[in-house]
Amino acid sequence: MSITLQDAVALIALEADLLDHGAFRDWLTLYTPDGRYVVPIDPDVEDFESVLNYAYDDAAMREKRVERLLGGRSISAAPPARTVRLLSRYRMLETTDATCTLRCAQHLMELRQGRQRDYAANVTYRLKNTDGGLKINLKVIRLLTATEALTAVSYIL
Repeated sequence: MSITLQDAVALIALEADLLDHGAFRDWLTLYTPDGRYVVPIDPDVEDFESVLNYAYDDAAMREKRVERLLGGRSISAAPPARTVRLLSRYRMLETTDATCTLRCAQHLMELRQGRQRDYAANVTYRLKNTDGGLKINLKVIRLLTATEALTAVSYIL
């Protein structure tokens, strides 16, 4: 039986909730061991290994990112930002028993040091059925402003 839109959206909503509430260790468990978290600069690129990205994280880099956020060793994360993500416009691009590819819109609001910033993005997920349940194998955040000057982003998009 193919992965359903309902199951995929449930995982994506869980990820957003964990990130907005600072449950970064729990967030790490949502990914497959070979999963990637990608924030490309070029909105049209597909070969992320061959180009410069804002983020191109494997499991080790995701762990380091979480350590910096939780350990207070990142100056851009002090004080920590408060965030709220709104996800919408879910579209299943393909689905099988083993994997699915889903795209949605994300509007992220950040409050830090009395200043609110907004980030809009198209986000593509590749999800994979594992022995531990449905997991994220690839997350690509295509920021609307990716080609513009970005301020320091001190959290996980």
